Amino acid sequence: MRIVVTGGDGFLGRNLRVRLGEAGHTDVVSLTRGTAAATVENALASADFVFHLAAANRPADPSEFTEINVRFTAAVCAALEASRRSVPIVYSSSAQATLDTPYGRSKRAGELAVERYGAATGARAIVVRPPNIFGKWARPNYNSVVATFCHNIARDLSITIHDPATPLHLVYVDDVVDAFIGMLDLADRRTGLVEVGPVYATSVGALAGMLREFAESRRSRTIPRVGTGLTRALYATYVSYLPPDAFAYGLQRHEDSRGVFVELLRTLDSGQFSYFTAPPGVTRGEHYHHSKTEKFLVVKGTARFAFRHLVSGETFEILVRGDASRVVETVPGWVHSIMNVGGDEIVVLLWANEVFDPQKPDTIASAVKL
Repeated sequence: MRIVVTGGDGFLGRNLRVRLGEAGHTDVVSLTRGTAAATVENALASADFVFHLAAANRPADPSEFTEINVRFTAAVCAALEASRRSVPIVYSSSAQATLDTPYGRSKRAGELAVERYGAATGARAIVVRPPNIFGKWARPNYNSVVATFCHNIARDLSITIHDPATPLHLVYVDDVVDAFIGMLDLADRRTGLVEVGPVYATSVGALAGMLREFAESRRSRTIPRVGTGLTRALYATYVSYLPPDAFAYGLQRHEDSRGVFVELLRTLDSGQFSYFTAPPGVTRGEHYHHSKTEKFLVVKGTARFAFRHLVSGETFEILVRGDASRVVETVPGWVHSIMNVGGDEIVVLLWANEVFDPQKPDTIASAVKL
């Protein structure tokens, strides 16, 4: 299948072309403003599927709305019709196609050209009207508030907010690309106006607040809930705007005769992650908890975990080597300690189910005494 992508060097086009390659599509032709007219004509004449993404949305010269969104779209449809094959086309329009603005009118005119092509040829002619698309590789300070805010906040630059309550409707570029790739399925017979999503409703102020929270998380070590939905997509987008010299950042080290302790990450409601070291012969821990639980993973060296039940006095121990990939869990009501019984330093990863609160540490000193 030869897939032609107009606007292939744009934000959406680049994301789509990368994913098409990952999906195994090797015959993908990218058309840009710099592509020669003869090349455009030949590509469309041999196309098996077209994603028409080329558009003018904030040109210096308003005449480009007509030239690109209207005339070029009509030319694409005419070239496909001239091939005398029912070549499916997906047209990326805009949620603004219903507005009486130069941009909105031009996008609606493009939609009509695609609809006429479908009616004349019987080809699938899909029109999508996404709201503001956001994600990696969008150009900041152009037409994406998300890209601009991400770029500036990642560099400690100021952002401008005229009205924090201004509503935003956003769709993540990966979700749009997923929908586009699904349209390549021969079993998918959808045509006409097709929705892509999910569409996230938020506001300019809420967007800025989330992005600032991402930036602050490096200093606070507390990560927001970035695993699902809009926050997941925004976090991935924000990180993609970090300059290379900001890919790494430091953490505070607590070091004494027992070794090193470093806190890596705190979560809002699922505990925190850290690691510690200990030289040979050193014992760490020697305390118990009433509610807190922990998971330990020895990644280097050999450690002996010792336990004593606070009431019954029952004791036992577990020997764990760094190559065992074995988690040891501490249990409320059991005193526990970790001793380096090998000849090298131990390195141990630690997860606790709650963030340490110095006002309520739930950590009571006590020796195991095997």
